[in-house]
Parts: sequence; C-alpha cells; structure tokens
Amino acid sequence: MTQERAVLPPAADDARPLRQLSAEEAGLKAPVDERRVLLFAPEGAEPRVVAALRVDGAFGVDLYLDGEKAVSTNDDGLLHYEVRQDRADAAARADAAADQAAVDAHGGKTIVDYGEDGLAIYDDGTVQKKEEHAATNTATVGADGKVEGWEESFGGHTDKKKFGPSSMGLDVSFHGSAAAPRTLYGIPEHATDFVLKDTIEPDDQGGNKRKVVTDPYRLYNLDVFEYELDNPMALYGAIPVLVAPSKENTVGMFWNNPSETFVDIWTNEDAHSKSTHWLSESGVFDLFLLAGPSSADLFSQYTLLTGRAQLPPLFALGYHQCRWNYKNEADVAKVDAGFDEHLIPYDVLWLDIDHTDGKRYFTWDEHAFPTPKDMQEAVARTGRKMVTIIDPHIKVSQSKDKQPYYIHTEAEELGLFIKDEQGKDFKGWCWPGESSYVDFTSPKARAWWRHQFRYENYQGSTKHLYTWNDMNEPSVFNGPEVSMRKGCMSIAGVEHREWHNLYGTLFQRSTMEGQLVRQQPPPEPLSAFAEELQLTPDMQRPFVLSRAFSAGSQRYGAIWTGDNAAEWGHLRYATKMLLSMSVAGLTFVGADVGGFFGSPSTELLTRWNQAAAYQPFFRGHAHHDSPRREPWVFGEPTTSRIRAAIRERYSLLPYIYTLFHACHTRGMPVMRPLWAHFTQEPQSFSEEDEYLLGDALLVKPIVEEGVQATHVFLPSEDAEDKTVWYQLTDGYKRFFGGKTHENIPAPLDAIPVFQRGGTILPRKQRVRRSSELMRDDPLTLVVALDQHFKARGELYVDDERSLAAELEGEGTQVSFELTKDGFRSTATTATPEGKRYTSLMWVERIEVYGFQSETNLPKQVLANGERAVEFQYDAASDRLVLRKPQVLVTDDWELRFVYEQALE
Repeated sequence: MTQERAVLPPAADDARPLRQLSAEEAGLKAPVDERRVLLFAPEGAEPRVVAALRVDGAFGVDLYLDGEKAVSTNDDGLLHYEVRQDRADAAARADAAADQAAVDAHGGKTIVDYGEDGLAIYDDGTVQKKEEHAATNTATVGADGKVEGWEESFGGHTDKKKFGPSSMGLDVSFHGSAAAPRTLYGIPEHATDFVLKDTIEPDDQGGNKRKVVTDPYRLYNLDVFEYELDNPMALYGAIPVLVAPSKENTVGMFWNNPSETFVDIWTNEDAHSKSTHWLSESGVFDLFLLAGPSSADLFSQYTLLTGRAQLPPLFALGYHQCRWNYKNEADVAKVDAGFDEHLIPYDVLWLDIDHTDGKRYFTWDEHAFPTPKDMQEAVARTGRKMVTIIDPHIKVSQSKDKQPYYIHTEAEELGLFIKDEQGKDFKGWCWPGESSYVDFTSPKARAWWRHQFRYENYQGSTKHLYTWNDMNEPSVFNGPEVSMRKGCMSIAGVEHREWHNLYGTLFQRSTMEGQLVRQQPPPEPLSAFAEELQLTPDMQRPFVLSRAFSAGSQRYGAIWTGDNAAEWGHLRYATKMLLSMSVAGLTFVGADVGGFFGSPSTELLTRWNQAAAYQPFFRGHAHHDSPRREPWVFGEPTTSRIRAAIRERYSLLPYIYTLFHACHTRGMPVMRPLWAHFTQEPQSFSEEDEYLLGDALLVKPIVEEGVQATHVFLPSEDAEDKTVWYQLTDGYKRFFGGKTHENIPAPLDAIPVFQRGGTILPRKQRVRRSSELMRDDPLTLVVALDQHFKARGELYVDDERSLAAELEGEGTQVSFELTKDGFRSTATTATPEGKRYTSLMWVERIEVYGFQSETNLPKQVLANGERAVEFQYDAASDRLVLRKPQVLVTDDWELRFVYEQALE
C-alpha cells in the first residue's frame, strides 16, 4: 500500500471520547499486564489506534497502530520536571555580577554602536575583539541537596534565573521493524541534512551508556550572523515537531514548548527504531503523539492542532525582487521598468530599512521617498505590489531629535514595552541604535500594533503596500547571543525564557492583523485601538514575510531561511531546510535567491533561480555590500536563462495556487519529500536532494558548479506496475520509476523536472507583466498518461485575493479525468457549505503525452457530445494536442473520444 491518500477522516470530524479497552479488545500483538497498563481507543470504531497508559513503575504513554507499538515515552526513564523556586538573593548577586562583567568586557570604553554580530563599536573607532566564551555557573549544593546558586554567565552576560532551575524533559521512542525501519525528520530550523542524524550513540562499553557524537539539535530563535552549514546550532525559528515515517505508517510528535529546547537522537539496539530525548529549559508538559497512520493523515492532524496555513493572495506566489536597499523613488522606477524592458514578469518590489527616516518604522525618508503613495500607484499600474520592512525594535527618542518618534512615545505612555529585570522598559541595541521592544504577548499591545497600519496612521501607505517582519527572534545586538536576556519580563510578569520562541510568531500575527484592520472603517474615537477584528468577504488577504517562526506560524504568512550566502553549499542546503520546514507545517517557505551575503557567479545565480522557481516562496535578495543582481544585470545568456525560470514559475501558478489551497484545507505541504507519496521505495526515505512539488512534479535542483548531467531517482508506487515519469525539460521523454537514472541532461538552460504519469497539470502560457494580469487568461492542461491510459488532476479557482473564499467558501474545485473514453471536467463548490465561483477562464489547449502509438488515437473528439474539436498528433514527441475546445473552466464539460473501432 502507499500512504498517498488520507485513510482517516480529519481530526475535527473524528474527535470522539475515549473508551477503556481490555487487552483482548485492543488486539495488541504483544501481551501487556492490564494491572500495570490502561488501554484506550476512540469510541465507535475498531481500535486501530490504541493508547496505553503505564501507571505502575516508570510512568509513560505508548501508541499502538494495528496492534504494533509505534511510539512510546519514558522507556529510558528520562522523564523529569524541576519545580520553580524564588531566590531574590540569587537575583541580587547576579545583578552585581552582570554590571561588573559589562565593565570588564569593554575596558571602560564608550560604546557608540553595535554590529549585527553583537560586537561593540567604540567612540575611538575600534571594534570589540571577538572571543570564544565558555558558559560558567555558580551552582552549589546545600546540605539539603538543593541547588543554591543558579546564575550562568556567557560572553559577559549573566542569566539571573530568578526562579531557579526549571527544566523538564522526556524521552520518546519511535518503533520500526526490519521490514519498515524508522527515519526521523523535522524540528526546524537547522542548516543540516533533511534526514536527522544521531547525536549520541551506544558507548563501546555496552549497557545503556551512550557517548556524544555531535551537539544536540537546539531550538532557540536567534539572529545568527553568517550561519554554518551541517551544524545543529539554533537558527531563526523553532518548531518542536518530529515526523517518523516508515514503509508501513507515519507517526510523529509535537512538543508544545516555546522555551529553549535541546533534542538528542539515537538508534536503538534493534537498528530499526529511533529514540529521542527532549530537554526544555522551562515550561509544562504538553505533548501530542500523532498517530497518522498515513503521511497525509499526520500532516492534517498536526495542522489541525496548530492551525491550517493561510491561503495567500496569488501575487504572493509570483516573483519578488528585493535588495538592501533600493535607494530612492527613481531607483524603484528604474527597476520596475527593467522587468518590462526585458520581458520578465514579477509581482512585488521590496524596500529594506533604509527607506525609513533613521530606521523609524512606519516612516519614510522624505528626501529619498518624498511621494511614497505616487510611487506605489505607479508600480501598481501593472498589477504589482510593494513591501516595506517593519521590525519589532522601536527607536528610543533622543534629545537631539527634531521631534520625538511618535511610535515610541505612544507605546511608552501606554506601557506596551517588554520590561527588564527591575521592571523598567527594556532597552537594547539594534539598527536604529538604542531601542525598546513591543511586548506582543500582550493582547493590548497586539491591538495597538495592528492599529498602526491604518492608512491614517501609517502615512504614505496604500492598499498596494505589504509587510516584511525581520529581526524578530528578537535580535538585540548587545544581548546574549545577539538576543534578549531571558530574565526580561512580559507585561504580565512572565520571564522571557518562558515564551522566547513565540515572539516572532506573535509579531507576525499582529502585523497580519494590521493589514486587515486597515481595511475596516475608522474607529470612534480615532484614538481607539482595542476594537475586535471585523472581517468581511470583500477584504483583501494580507501578506507578511517573517524571519523568526514557531509552531503555528503557517497561519500568518511566509517564512524565509534567513541570511544565507552566495555559495553552492547554501543552495544545496536550501532544499534540505525547506523540506524540514514543510513537514513541520510551514508550507510558504523559501530561501534568498542568489544568497544574501556575497556575490554569486552567473552560474550559481542561474541555478538558484531555476530551483526556486519550483519552491513555495520565490524572492531574489542581496546585502547592500553585494553588487546589483537584478535578472538582466549579467547580460546574455544569463538573462534569458533567468527569464525562462521566472516565466516557468508564472506558467505553473494555477497548479501552485491549487497546492496552496490543498494545504489550507487539508494540511498537505506544497513542497514534499518523496516519502509523502512513495513509502514502498526505501530510497525515498534517504533522498533529500530532490523533492516533489505537489503530487505531479519531481524536481532535482543542480547544486554543484559545472554540472551538465546528473542522476535522478524516480520512485514507483508499485514494483510491478511501474510509475511513468515524463521529463518536462527534455521534450517529455518517458522514464520508468523504481530506479536511479544516470546522466539525465542538465544543461545551464534548465534543471531536471519530471511530471508523474497519471497526472494533469494546469498551466497558463501567456506572458504577462504580473500575475494580476493573468487572472482571466486561458488554461492549458498538460496530461501525462500512466501505463493504463489514465490521468487525474485538480484545479482550485477563486478571485485570488479576497477573504470570500475563507469566510464564505466562495471557490470552485475542478476535477479533471482522462480515460480511453475521453476527458471529463467536474466543478463543485470548494467546501460543502460554500458558494461556487464562476470564472471567465476558458480551456485553450489540452496536451496529452503517452499515447505511444497512432493506433491508440481517437478518430474524432466531441465537446459535450456535439461539436468536433480540432486535434493533432506528433509521433516524434508522442503528443496529442486538442485545440480550443471552447469550454469554461468552472463549468462541467466533457470531451468524448470516438474510435475507428472499440478499444480493449
């Protein structure tokens, strides 16, 4: 069997109370002692999924699927929980130590700025020397065995630990077999392999002792300057979800804890099972075991827990052009015109921090951008949008300023900033210099923040302007590890250590809500900001990009992998990182094309654009020290190659948009590992350099310099009935799955991409300047036949921009099917209670590959049983082309094949 289709109903429809079972009713294949173990299953169904609660001895919960143990907890007895205490004297000692450490670290010099690497810049022009720091603590054990000293020091910073040690941990094991071993994935974000490696292994001495292989995977949102590859170090986001597929089923777990967390992994003695040790600095036990049993089931279960992904507006799926920074309005106009001049479509032009007045967000540099509304309207004339950056650090007003920064003044007066250990507004250093940080854990602060996006407040903004949230880990240049001190407090009095990884998500949420609030009527009085969101179907969908993320971020917009480099290694690891994020619920993800730091070669930039054209979020971006790299800068033939990649992206937008709707409604990732559909192929579990875009396309990026041909593993659902694959970039040449194919052509003009036999791919072939102008363009359907002369496909259609689809279910789901009898299209509402959306889009062309012989061709094709449709067959390419069937996409219609004689 394969795991492609969900075999359980969505959890929301299957939320039934539990009933206790006997061992006989549970049908477990290994005996259990019912005096020590309590068995439970959902009421009203055969107990395919059984939970076992161990109540005698080592406490734990086990999960059984079809009678076999799939997941277990506390097998190694690593369950522990430290109770918080209050030690005011320890905090006082830590305060003194921190003050002295700050003096010692800078030798009495005056600090005038900090770099993004966290090093101080002094008034004499020198820069703080970078040193390697080892963590130290002053812990001692009293006569009663309790820890009496709790402070930890690192890099000149002291963590006060006002409430003492408060860690918690548990081991979780995933059981496999010789026929179906387990492999682990997830827990982003790390620049490591997609397949999670063991961090510890059995000690040579035997027994239960283990030795360290690498550091554990760390989950703690950090602004990491020039991050390392193949390192389990913490990066910008943290999602404590782990997926464990096998040939037989897919299970997983979600450790719902936003504090700093470490994860160790090891292989058990049977060599087929994996164990993990989860250790969090603080929090409470909130563990979800995900039963699957298919990958589709598991993705649905996890996103029902943490929220389905947002359905983005179509423009957000196009190409985005960004750099730090476009200098002024003339520069923006020149870049915008450059795309038209070179016949390259794009949708969004971005402005980085230098568009503001001195890094004061919600403002404009009046010299460089004196007429921002006119600038946005000019870009929007071709359906395009703009994005400005808005970060969470708010510049502290200085006495030398011409006037106080109104955002800071208002937030300060309202008490909306995070507090330091003494209860004062915390101040740290970031791009503007000394800054305060809005407390987005506070509902009042979130309501105030979204109010700032109103057009009357954000002067110079228009409906064409969207938002980029950066530095929201949060980044504090003079803080420990370029972050906020853990002892800082929320407005509600909760230490930052408890909710650190949530900060970026809550910031993105507040910004997303701001783009909705700006469309509401002004409140009465205008100063009010605590109003509830009042959504209406005609509202336009928001778009927000964030760097920091946590579980649930998929609800609020897009995520990118952070500040990568213009190196081949970073291109290769982009695929691994995006796959890890995708299986952890984040589907709208991408990496900066070309690399943020450095300057890519023409070959690297070409290959990166070709890969990103088939990834969910597609943005070119560069550091201000990097030379310009707009698609036309390098000249021919590079411009033509990048143009082709971007045009390919736009051609596929109907398909990609349909995938995003499937993610929005069912939780299926847009970018998928091979094992999401091909669990019968052992190689699917180790393959991480190629991936599936939906269920129809397999993509193999070229990630090494000078490669002109490559090997590609093409999986098959069945060992006997081989899956057929057609290479898009080589005339739809046929291949059979179930093996690795050598020397697949990969010239600089294109990377290997294959369409799976049995699928129908919707495309738009007209070249427009933006996706907005493509809305009613006709559709081309590309059919790749399987060995049984069949194919299926889907298309989702709505207005591509409003909330009508989400609030009223206004959208049309179109199902395509081709058999020997003909082609049938059936349109239904996207949801049972929804409204059907009617589009002017019509089918212009149908291309069918895989007839293999002219003897299989129909003699005539009739549209809806009446009108003859023109068609032509090209034997060289084995392609049948049906021209202008003159049918609307959102109508029901049929093309009937009439043969000379009946086919068997």
